[in-house]
Amino acid sequence: MEIDFISSLHKATKRDYLSRVNDKSYPKDKAAKLAKKWGYHYWDGSRKINYGGYKYIKGRWTNVIKKLCKFYNLKDNAKILDIGCGKGFFLKDLKDYNNTFEVHGVDISKYAIRNAHPDIKHSITHSNANQLKWKNNYFDLVVSFNTLHNLYNYDLFDSLKEMERVSKKKYLVVESYRNEKEKMNLLYWQVTCEAFCTPKEWKWWFNKANYKGDFSFIYFK
Repeated sequence: MEIDFISSLHKATKRDYLSRVNDKSYPKDKAAKLAKKWGYHYWDGSRKINYGGYKYIKGRWTNVIKKLCKFYNLKDNAKILDIGCGKGFFLKDLKDYNNTFEVHGVDISKYAIRNAHPDIKHSITHSNANQLKWKNNYFDLVVSFNTLHNLYNYDLFDSLKEMERVSKKKYLVVESYRNEKEKMNLLYWQVTCEAFCTPKEWKWWFNKANYKGDFSFIYFK
């Protein structure tokens, strides 16, 4: 089912699409090459490349977490996995919201894990999303925010299947576009995206991989 939990966070960020794509100090190809190393430049380097300093803001995810917990009826001791968790800030707010939750994260960035929130670092595994270590249906909820569009098609397919396998309930968010303006803005802004899909194409992928969970899309208007 398509349901939105996080677009308010996405819309809170102001973006100058033309400025990024035309920046002479970090041409698009150079910025993308640096970002795809998933190291310092991706997380804490120049804003002209990506985040420009990815810092923990206490409670930033709390409203999203409240909605997720209510919608998915998460009780004490629920097991939750974040695929593409980065520095673990969502997991930190999740644990603060209910300290009985068993939280886990996976990410391919060793830099992000080294610089993860100290309360959460031990809960993060350096791993791809296409081969998860947990048994079938281990998690009460698996989430993935703005991660899976960074995968090539073969890894995307396997990762969707793995997300379905290890979870009882799941929710993912990916970048998408509905018209030429949104497609151009996405192309101007992104530095790591590999799967450029319309909502219809994303739903085709979900069906192909037998992904039965919930989803939503973010757009660059």
